[in-house]
Amino acid sequence: MQSTGDFQYKILFSRRRTMSIIISPDQGVIVKAPNRTPVGTIKRFINEKSGWIIRTLDSFKTLRRIDSRDGYYDGDSIMIFGTEHRLKLVPTEGYSIRLGNDYTIEAGFKGDKNPLLIKAMLEGWFKFIAQKRLPVKFRDTLAKYNDYGFSPTGFVVRTMKKRWGSCSSKGKIAISYDLVRLDETYAEYVIIHELCHLKHHNHSADYYKLLTEVYPGWKRVREELKKYIR
Repeated sequence: MQSTGDFQYKILFSRRRTMSIIISPDQGVIVKAPNRTPVGTIKRFINEKSGWIIRTLDSFKTLRRIDSRDGYYDGDSIMIFGTEHRLKLVPTEGYSIRLGNDYTIEAGFKGDKNPLLIKAMLEGWFKFIAQKRLPVKFRDTLAKYNDYGFSPTGFVVRTMKKRWGSCSSKGKIAISYDLVRLDETYAEYVIIHELCHLKHHNHSADYYKLLTEVYPGWKRVREELKKYIR
């Protein structure tokens, strides 16, 4: 790991011709460089891009992670339906999860309360809820914008950790089950975003013209959605 004083970065050498920089909330700054590139050359490259790198790293401070890679512990705050709930672990005869009336999520465990096991339980529960709620949201949204003649060939809720939704070339729409963790405004936006791709399967000016007509506030909602990471 190298350091400039303002940030740390990792260098990965490979059989490539040019240098590039990748910045992510989880892995930080990674420089990809051709084999045998002098360290001094890499440092100069980093210094030239330092302003952009620092701005990008600063922007990550406003991001909000909605899951925990290390698992969940008693008392942790967990978002569901756009509202924070407190996790309450309770010894029981079996494993179970239920939503409390006082903004709690009660997780029953038998013997082992390993944080990663609790996480697996919760992820399964999130998926179960999403499979019940999001198809209804999709049908309601489709009916709400019926005048636009959207005709998807199918709809599915699935695991999608790098994007919120997709529309296949055959007109099948998929959205991430993680949307059930957020306020339903975001699910509606993602659904409409994908429905508009049925008319324009790209991000052309015509696509955004249609999206703006159907959902005028999409820019604000999109920027808010970008703050959530998984």
